[in-house]
Amino acid sequence: MSVIGLIPARERSTRLPNKLLLDQTGKPLLQYTWEAACSANKLDRVIVATDSRKIADVVTRFGGEVAITGEHPSGTDRIAEVVRNLGSEVSIAVNIQGDEPDIDPNQINSLVETLEQAPGVQMSTLGTPIREMSVLKDPSCTKVVCDEQGRALYFSRSMIPFCRDHNPEELLDDESPWLLHLGLYAYRRDFLLQLTELPPSRLEKLEKLEQLRALETGARIQVAVVEHRSVGIDTPEDYAQFVTRKIRRAA
Repeated sequence: MSVIGLIPARERSTRLPNKLLLDQTGKPLLQYTWEAACSANKLDRVIVATDSRKIADVVTRFGGEVAITGEHPSGTDRIAEVVRNLGSEVSIAVNIQGDEPDIDPNQINSLVETLEQAPGVQMSTLGTPIREMSVLKDPSCTKVVCDEQGRALYFSRSMIPFCRDHNPEELLDDESPWLLHLGLYAYRRDFLLQLTELPPSRLEKLEKLEQLRALETGARIQVAVVEHRSVGIDTPEDYAQFVTRKIRRAA
């Protein structure tokens, strides 16, 4: 039984076309994510899952393993196809976002260890304390509320928990009550396959958050808290800043 890291990858991107293949730094953006995932010692294997022959060719050139899939509505469905084809050799599947080139391998390790150490839990994910009002108010930044055991109670684009009697800015310190959800997931194999067979749930459709489908089925999601988040590349400005950082580090 093995732990497989899967990076779902597609060509289409509304705000930054072909972003995973951008290579102004000398290598494609996707390669940075793949290299970081390969550095995580809790992963036995790392596979890029894509329906794009262009992406597949690029991954092959930089030495990565690739699995060609059909078209899917989400990255979760895409990795589920690969896991299903791999059969029972997979025990845990880790969904890694391809557009996060600075992802910390230690966070991937923490994600896997969290699931391994919680036998009654179906999946795990990450959160980090929110210490900026701009993040707290931003609906594109998902928040998660957990119980005393660190299991997710709810995910929302809204500010949860709501602060009724205090100015939220006064609480954004080392003891911040708010957690930013990070879109990195580890699934037990059978649960991933079951989850992707279900239609989108009521709350999932309202919030546009896939993880709510799991909660609505009664699944347990363990949340590991980490100190920082990696920055995703979504816009031309994001990529330009990434290129600048790489140039400065290389100087």
